[in-house]
Amino acid sequence: MRAKRLITAIDAHAEGEVGRVITGGVVPPPGDTVYEQQQWLEQNDDGLRKFLLYEPRGGAFTHANLVVPPKHEKADAGFIIMEPGNYVPMSGSNCICTATVLLETGMLPMREPETRLTLETPGGLVEVLARCEEGRVKSVTLTNVPSFAAHLDAEIEVPGLGLMRVDVAYGGAFFVLVEAAPLGFEIRPPEARRLVELGEAIKEAARAQLAVRHPEIASQDEIVFTEFTLPIETRDGEPSGRNTVVISPGKLDRSPCGTGTSARLAAMFAKGEIAEGEGFVSRSIIDSRFDGRVVAARSLSDGTTAIDTTIAGRAWISGIHQYVLAPDDPWPTGYTLSDTWYRALD
Repeated sequence: MRAKRLITAIDAHAEGEVGRVITGGVVPPPGDTVYEQQQWLEQNDDGLRKFLLYEPRGGAFTHANLVVPPKHEKADAGFIIMEPGNYVPMSGSNCICTATVLLETGMLPMREPETRLTLETPGGLVEVLARCEEGRVKSVTLTNVPSFAAHLDAEIEVPGLGLMRVDVAYGGAFFVLVEAAPLGFEIRPPEARRLVELGEAIKEAARAQLAVRHPEIASQDEIVFTEFTLPIETRDGEPSGRNTVVISPGKLDRSPCGTGTSARLAAMFAKGEIAEGEGFVSRSIIDSRFDGRVVAARSLSDGTTAIDTTIAGRAWISGIHQYVLAPDDPWPTGYTLSDTWYRALD
């Protein structure tokens, strides 16, 4: 077999959300930090993301994580997150997938009953505590990058929906948070297509009408996701809240979304609805679960009040693959169609 490109990846999913972990066939991009490596990749070799995520090797449901040697002295490994339409500084489900793959394949040593890791993401260092048993990772608890509210109870005009009140918060990317019940949603699987359609419209309106800028990460200056939420209620004796995040170009996160859970916690904390040490069970549209908690408040470099949060969940390895680019393949970076991608991408 001749190949212009051959990439080895281990597929996993965290509470339903696919996180493909690249373990071979890619030379680490240049850069003094994982953030600089991500920026180089986005600007100089975005074909790698498209090769793995676009059809025929991927799909709208797929994410990929490039494992790289750490740049920070405190980190055990680094990883760069590639999503269907863009790159993000941090992703909870992808972090849980990556940590699980690193430990279960022996790329990093596993210690039972607990293994502690520090992973370097484009958004900063993430502390990971993996509960391990008989060579398996049973659960992962990560301490996310600092999360903060950017807009509370802001009004935006959405075509076809009129005036809406929303929150905007950062949990590893900027989310516009929308109450689902007034729009008639219960966040159930039959609603998925309509949630995507409205979520994309709301995001575009929020982008146009609400300015955001991360005080410490220059590239983070736009709203990336829409998150629909239902009220926190007591379920099986625990505070629990359903939510779903729309990922462009148009799919729902199958997991409860780790960074989305952190963003929701940040908005709740800013409104006085939750305190340090408190949290809730974050449930997805397929009823999978992450446990989110506010650890402590802190100040960012510009004085913005932020919170440290933990997200706990599980991941499972689902396959080991080698993805090949044949020398005469006419679609070296794949393709997308609006029948499954909601809208086709360039």
